[in-house]
Amino acid sequence: MEVSENKKAPQFSLPDSDGNLVKLKQFLGQKVVLYFYPKDNTSGCTAEACDFNNSLKEFDKIKTKVLGLSKDSPKSHIKFRDKYDLSFALLSDETTEIIQKYGVWKEKSMYGKKYMGVERTTFIIDEKGKIEKIFPKVKVNGHVQEILNYLAEK
Repeated sequence: MEVSENKKAPQFSLPDSDGNLVKLKQFLGQKVVLYFYPKDNTSGCTAEACDFNNSLKEFDKIKTKVLGLSKDSPKSHIKFRDKYDLSFALLSDETTEIIQKYGVWKEKSMYGKKYMGVERTTFIIDEKGKIEKIFPKVKVNGHVQEILNYLAEK
């Protein structure tokens, strides 16, 4: 299934840091910012998570839920959440099934070594469960503000 704007978002049911199952369909009626990130406790991912966390009141005002998703375990998410006092759900996809359904499991390269990993990508899912906007290959600095600006224009 090709993931693209104006198409139905792939459904998921994934554990959060506390082991609670979070289903995409439970957010019907509100917008969702679903952001995929490579790894807990790395500099870019920490900056992105803290930016989202610092802007939660603004997302609440526009009835938009923020969800972070990586292949890290719920145990890793607990440490990450607690270390940075994050107050939004971090979802765990250890099998990468959902990461692959959203098309963000890509070949990456670091120091000439190729490996598979998550390409930092953000999806805005509308109130009916359709993908409204995709932000591919996200650069962390200014990204959360970019999303807020986009949503303010809607």
